Amino acid sequence: MAIHFIEAQSLFLLQAGASSYAIKLTEHGVPLHLYWGPAIATPGPGLELLRLGERAFSPTLAGAATGVSLDTLPQEFPSYGNSDFRQPALEVYQPQTGSRILALRYVSHRIDAGKPALAGLPATFAENPSDADTLTLVLEDKLLGLRVELLYTVFAHHPVITRSARIVNADAAPLELRRALSVSVDFNTSFSAYKFIQLSGAWARERDTHVSSLRPGIQSVDSHRGTSSHQQNPFFALAECGAHEEHGAVYGFNLVYSGNFLAQVELDQFAESRAQLGINPFDFSWQLGAGDTFQTPEAVLVFSPEGLGGMSRALHRFYRRHLLPVAWRDRPRPILVNNWEATYFNFTADKLEAIASAGAELGVELFVLDDGWFGKRDNDLSSLGDWVVDRKKLPNGLENLAQRIKACGVEFGLWFEPEMVSPDSDLYRAHPDWCIHVPSRPRTEGRNQLILDFSRTEVREEIYQRIARILRETPITYVKWDMNRHFTEVGSAALPAARQQETAHRFVLGLYEIMGRFTRDFPHILFEGCSGGGGRFDPGILAYMPQIWTSDDSDAIMRLRIQYGTSLAYPFSTIAAHVSAVPNHQVGRVTPFRTRGDVAFTGAFGYELDLGALSDAEKAEVKRQTAFYKQVRPLLLSGDLYRLKSPFDSQETAWMIVAADASEALVTHVTVLAEPNAPYRYLKLRGLDPKKTYRVRLDGNETVIAGDVLLHSGLHVPSAGADFISRQWHLSAV
Repeated sequence: MAIHFIEAQSLFLLQAGASSYAIKLTEHGVPLHLYWGPAIATPGPGLELLRLGERAFSPTLAGAATGVSLDTLPQEFPSYGNSDFRQPALEVYQPQTGSRILALRYVSHRIDAGKPALAGLPATFAENPSDADTLTLVLEDKLLGLRVELLYTVFAHHPVITRSARIVNADAAPLELRRALSVSVDFNTSFSAYKFIQLSGAWARERDTHVSSLRPGIQSVDSHRGTSSHQQNPFFALAECGAHEEHGAVYGFNLVYSGNFLAQVELDQFAESRAQLGINPFDFSWQLGAGDTFQTPEAVLVFSPEGLGGMSRALHRFYRRHLLPVAWRDRPRPILVNNWEATYFNFTADKLEAIASAGAELGVELFVLDDGWFGKRDNDLSSLGDWVVDRKKLPNGLENLAQRIKACGVEFGLWFEPEMVSPDSDLYRAHPDWCIHVPSRPRTEGRNQLILDFSRTEVREEIYQRIARILRETPITYVKWDMNRHFTEVGSAALPAARQQETAHRFVLGLYEIMGRFTRDFPHILFEGCSGGGGRFDPGILAYMPQIWTSDDSDAIMRLRIQYGTSLAYPFSTIAAHVSAVPNHQVGRVTPFRTRGDVAFTGAFGYELDLGALSDAEKAEVKRQTAFYKQVRPLLLSGDLYRLKSPFDSQETAWMIVAADASEALVTHVTVLAEPNAPYRYLKLRGLDPKKTYRVRLDGNETVIAGDVLLHSGLHVPSAGADFISRQWHLSAV
């Protein structure tokens, strides 16, 4: 077992890969956080010792010796109201008395092989019981009859711990959850020199990397938009001062959830930090009747002594093995062409077939029909929710089009936006109360649409049946699942007044239910997540869909920042990236075709343009790209990422993907703005075997270079000579 209970010390020691995590029970039954970091031996004598001392204005815990205050102790799951003035992980309102006070104390624990599923929620998994061990710490407030089960799972081969909480009302009196976070970690050493790293942005410029010093008080990122959002991501990291890509201690936190979240760090008066992550308490409450249970989403915690790069590689390996859908995690992703930027809403069956035919000749494997194929969808003003083929555009129907596309030699994929409804639609006219809304309040529209109330079973069932009929009748092997607006006037016609603040979370639970149903019923279909691009790029979606459209901004230079930031937490194989036309439709930039391809080479590669309208030279480049991508696709799907140069630091960006056995690598370098009379540049590589020799190929030329030379002396980068020039080297061990 990787979880040990040392009874004489009242100590739990969790061994997660090359890291350890320790919990101590006090004599009063309060679980304390003792340690999280590099692996230490079991039983770790001395680890249980705590420095206790009276602190001014830190009140003594009732019934405890002087100097014992929850305000100064590093707790595992703090609650509100009994000598701790920091932010709680749990807050419960008691309607009968009006009290919010909790006193959770340890009552029991169990240690089991494997990992339990979480009711109604996506979570990481262990395929075999031997892959993981789970500790369940049971706490109780005896006065309320409230039980909290803290779940900790450690994985044998990963420096990862997953945490969540199951909250049970075992009493007859009703309770109301007002705050139910998934994880709280009190670091009992000074963190005043640590850095807070977040992924923030906006539509078309998602997940910029922002780094700030911890300061006294609370630093947070959150979303109350109903989704994890373009603006923030449910991820943050704490990095010690001086840590960089390959050196220094880094603690990473990620939430397996797609709705409103809160991620925060509180630096207290003693320079100790409380890191927390979970459902956003803003506009949230949950009624717990007698016997009711509430399950919080899962938080993924990772420790790396090897900097941000080590943290990322640990998360990538873990997610590929224990989060992505098993049916797709190791399967090659098809090279696709999407018609959106080629035609937008204006197309015919002949035009679509021509794009697919051109793609087949150039090595493309999948054609995707985007928005505009249903209802009266000549623009974004109508028809969402109807999901009936537009016979004016496609007079012979969708199945006929799919057969024509397949006859070209490529598979057929289709775009849906299942969570949305247009006010100008037959569905809305029949069921105007099926959208998220508040009676007597105006219904704010975004992109001329409203959000269907997926907290309601009948709404989900109707949408499932409409879309499933198309998936059964049409030979579809790919679905792009989009979501193009955030929540306003949050309310549900199906919920009583006391439960209206449950709407947002119930929507997410309904979303997961229908996503799970589609992916189970249509296992042959590759589902790709999307929310106006990268507005819902989170582990909750990845549990159902192994790749996500990373951003609606397909400009190669903007994608350097977007994909770099995204890769801090998420594997390259999940990052969908396409070559699009120039001038770019989002920023108007003109970049070389070669650069657009090199930047888009990830685990999910494709095109977003009219392949039939390309010049002969561009078609030749597409043929080269598709052939080369098929050659390196297994590497991109499973290799380790090393970020070599950051787009946030200079006019250069570089990264490399290395096979697990260091037998192969793909190195990419992009010059953003060229420099006249530039100095010679060398790129020191990482992840290679210094004892191996590598054949290095660049632009049809190859040379042989020793691994230690590539690691320590570096790879020469030819002068760019112009803006937006990329170089891509393919390395293979001799």
